Amino acid sequence: MAEPWEEDEGPVKKFMFVNRKAPYGTIYALESLEVVLISAAFDQDVSLVFVDDGVYQLKKGQTTDGIGMKNFSPTYRALEGYDIEKLYVSKESLEERGLSEDDLLVDVQVMSKSEIADLMDDQDVVLSF
Repeated sequence: MAEPWEEDEGPVKKFMFVNRKAPYGTIYALESLEVVLISAAFDQDVSLVFVDDGVYQLKKGQTTDGIGMKNFSPTYRALEGYDIEKLYVSKESLEERGLSEDDLLVDVQVMSKSEIADLMDDQDVVLSF
């Protein structure tokens, strides 16, 4: 039995974060990453999807010297430490940009857009960045 001062944490919800934007030039990618880490801290079921230019967020060898911004791409390698292991990438988005799974800095599951759509249908919350 819970103590009176302890709150019921409630059921775990499935959160999917859809990353559509390139990593730099807008705040979307960094904001998404911050919200993902916060969600994981509350023990939710978190998954990330990278589509369109969002696939560039995971590209190896990013440098930000020329734009004067901090390179936050190494943070994606730390996600596993937060029990965030569900990373999905659109096969079509990779192909359209001349990229392959080998170009990415973390392990992902490459899926077709229709498979990703099916996965989205199974989520409680889907947030697009």
